[in-house]
Amino acid sequence: MAFDGITIAAVAKELRDNLTGGRIYKIAQPESDELLLTIKTQEGQKRLLISAGASLPLIYLTEGNKPSPMTAPGFCMLLRKHLQNGRITDITQPGLERILHIHIEHLNEMGDLCRKRLIVEIMGKHSNIIFVNDGDMIIDSIKHISGMISSVREVLPGRDYFIPMTQDKQNPLLVDFPLFQKIMTERNMPVYKALYSHFTGISPLVSQEVCYRAGIDGDSSTAFFMETAEGSDALKKLYEVFSGIMVQIKEGDFQPAIAYEKGAPTEYAAIPLTMYNKDSRREFDSISRLLEQYYAEKSIVTRIRQKSVDLRRIVQTALERNVKKYDLQIRQMQDTEKKDKYRIYGELLNTYGYEASPGAKSLEALNYYTGEMITIPLDPLLTPSENAKKYFDKYGKLKRTYEALSALTAQVKEEIDHLESIQTALDIALLEEDLVQIKEELIESGYIRRKGGGKRVKITSRPFHYLSSDGFHIYIGKNNYQNDELTFKSASGSDWWFHAKGIPGSHVILKTEGRSLPDTAFEEAARLAAYYSKGREQDKVEIDYTEKKNVKKPNGSKPGFVVYYTNYSMMIDPDISSLEQLDS
Repeated sequence: MAFDGITIAAVAKELRDNLTGGRIYKIAQPESDELLLTIKTQEGQKRLLISAGASLPLIYLTEGNKPSPMTAPGFCMLLRKHLQNGRITDITQPGLERILHIHIEHLNEMGDLCRKRLIVEIMGKHSNIIFVNDGDMIIDSIKHISGMISSVREVLPGRDYFIPMTQDKQNPLLVDFPLFQKIMTERNMPVYKALYSHFTGISPLVSQEVCYRAGIDGDSSTAFFMETAEGSDALKKLYEVFSGIMVQIKEGDFQPAIAYEKGAPTEYAAIPLTMYNKDSRREFDSISRLLEQYYAEKSIVTRIRQKSVDLRRIVQTALERNVKKYDLQIRQMQDTEKKDKYRIYGELLNTYGYEASPGAKSLEALNYYTGEMITIPLDPLLTPSENAKKYFDKYGKLKRTYEALSALTAQVKEEIDHLESIQTALDIALLEEDLVQIKEELIESGYIRRKGGGKRVKITSRPFHYLSSDGFHIYIGKNNYQNDELTFKSASGSDWWFHAKGIPGSHVILKTEGRSLPDTAFEEAARLAAYYSKGREQDKVEIDYTEKKNVKKPNGSKPGFVVYYTNYSMMIDPDISSLEQLDS
């Protein structure tokens, strides 16, 4: 998931193919560290998004637009002054650095042709957008870096621009086998780490991919290359794979792809990630489309998690409080386990008490429940009948405690299950309207006070909707209210109901529409039940499924809680990447 030098190379080629010769029509600065350039080309109008954000620096072509502030920032105004209607002559990348140079020519106030560059550095928290003249002097930058901030390089108007050489790395596009062999055998370290540590623009992900293609364990030590003839052959094979990828980069032969795990995007690269199963990879014909898709999917999760922080804290606090209460009650329940012992003592004393000597401290008696002899402790100051009464009193007190705790622990356990189900609903929420319905459930459950005594808000969130490979519709509740709605109002008695066994999760309804269902439909519905549950990170999840008519809701039970006594079960993986999701 690194915006590495190879990704930059793919972006550079795509921008070169699409923007060279185009004229800069509009320049906007939607965010303090972001530019949006509108460029007119022979093929039409194109937009280039450039972000120097510390957490997510990016550059790609986009069809989307962004609102700009009423008053343009100074850097934006400067670029408009110099580059408005300027022509893009080239887009280059020095070596395999995470840097792009956008070469622009324009006419100044005197009508003279001038050449300038917009330099985009994609370097994590050190990312920047720097505007320089043809003499490499910095005219301005979107971020000013003074000597107080960096001792390596100042990025200020009037300073000379240069690439900071903070690491002793080689340009992988220029490395031959002798140099590659020398670098890879200098120090003992994991092979994949040696690759990304010594070559510019190579990410740990690409390093692992190179090792995988060469048939080498990336975590094995580079010492292996020096020890045997087998190690020497392995090093040659590693170089063949490495140099082959470099040739592809030089030729501009990129094949962008996103790798998915359990339906979620996990990695991307501008080269095929063969270490991932082909079925779990989605290929793109454009690196810009890949980047836009990948970070859009990632940002949805990030944004919703940020917006749900308060709800998560409320649920977690209530959950921790109830878990502590439950643990205490269980310990108290364990203390009542001796109640039956006291009852037996009392009964045996009523039966055999006449055998006890006056002032005796114990009595040996036959336990007629087990057929064994037991010793009953006695209070020597009390008669046998008084001792028996004392034990019956203890039994009665513990029995009452046990009965009260049994009811309380059942209530607290139900509350814990309810809160855990809300946690799971927060985990699968993708839209702000999903959070609205979860918040409403927390209000009605008494965990949040409704502001101003207002009415219930309008609910617009709808269940997930998938289509199986055989054309059957599958619906998944996003929260407890939707679970109840799906199961008891939307589903018919012959539809099939799925749920992860013994853990919080969504109700999944597989619609039959009067048709017989193939095995694949059952398996795909089960996968959805596994994915939309607390067990989505597990390799396999046990799923219960039954006809909807077998599912009942006890009176007074929490939202989403049901019971069923007739069901089938299957173990299934939570991979839903092959399933088609429809608009709700």
